[in-house]
Amino acid sequence: MFKLISKNGRTRRGEYKTQRGIIQTPVFMNVATQAAIKGALSSDDLKNVNCQVALANTYHLHIRPGDELIKNQGGLHKFMVWDRPILTDSGGFQIFSLSKLRKITEEGVAFNSHVDGRKIFMSSEDSIKIQTNLGTDIAMAFDECVEIPSPHIYVEQSCDRTYRWLVRCKEEVERQGCQEQDRGTGTCPPVLPDLFGINQGAAFEDLRISHMKRIAELDLPGYAIGGLAVGETTQQMYDIIDAVEGHMPSNKPRYLMGVGTPQNIVEAAARGIDFFDCVMPARNGRHGKLYIWSGSGYINILNEQYKEDGSPIDAECDCPVCQKYSRAYIRHLFKAGEMLAMRFAVLHNLYYYNTLMQKIRDSLDNGSFEKLRSKINDFN
Repeated sequence: MFKLISKNGRTRRGEYKTQRGIIQTPVFMNVATQAAIKGALSSDDLKNVNCQVALANTYHLHIRPGDELIKNQGGLHKFMVWDRPILTDSGGFQIFSLSKLRKITEEGVAFNSHVDGRKIFMSSEDSIKIQTNLGTDIAMAFDECVEIPSPHIYVEQSCDRTYRWLVRCKEEVERQGCQEQDRGTGTCPPVLPDLFGINQGAAFEDLRISHMKRIAELDLPGYAIGGLAVGETTQQMYDIIDAVEGHMPSNKPRYLMGVGTPQNIVEAAARGIDFFDCVMPARNGRHGKLYIWSGSGYINILNEQYKEDGSPIDAECDCPVCQKYSRAYIRHLFKAGEMLAMRFAVLHNLYYYNTLMQKIRDSLDNGSFEKLRSKINDFN
């Protein structure tokens, strides 16, 4: 399913085939946690900013409106009117964020809903069932995201448990398929999500490597590095990628979860990563931080200097916002508390991130990646 087209050092140019289209990699997945981008963007807007993959969250959609409801509505693609690939996170990171409301056991995690406080239990099998109900194209394995720093002994035990949970996830995917077994053929139809395993191990290189080696033996469709951007330094993150990358199957896509800045993305791509996601471009946009292709790499549109600025956010950008609207107008919208301000800002930032990925792919096609890498790293 993954085709490696070319390499520049460790940087990879590839294609990943899913049930709903081919994903060109490296790729940035736009985060639609609750089947929508925060900032009042629709699925049509996502297409207009060249989004290839939408990312939705198992935990949040299970809590509200409920995965069974979405299944009865025809699945998540029909529900949010999106006909391109969807990846669903397993819910592990969200449960990590509920540290005061959860209890972890071998069977799974018991926690209280952040919406209404009701008690909920989620196991590996439950996570896969929910993601299957959603009709996702890529399902993430259920895992524990460990806080950095944490004691070595606890992280080691957590890695072992996450491995056992992954085995159960794989078995549940197979079980879900065989429930729809073709009569008379003895085969399972190809309607199941691709299961990606997640590497954990906090900031401990030995645990990261040993865990990656173990999960690689399961021969899954793809692999992710999880548990980063939760307290480690940027250099620690790069060191972890360097340590793990050589043990990740070269014929499978590699996904760095929840990262990050344009510089993080370029540097991780240079280290062999294919898939990215992060709430940063949308979140920063909603607070007035807008990315540009010159200077420091961004502006704060709320600053007084843009009050009478009739130029677009970025003269080098051809997004739907920059084609028509001025910095002065967008700043006015923010100051007036208009929802349109957030919509324009998020549209622009997501277009920027998707364009960044296209620039990375183009630079790998024409041999200019290091030049682009240097330019992005010159931004503050």
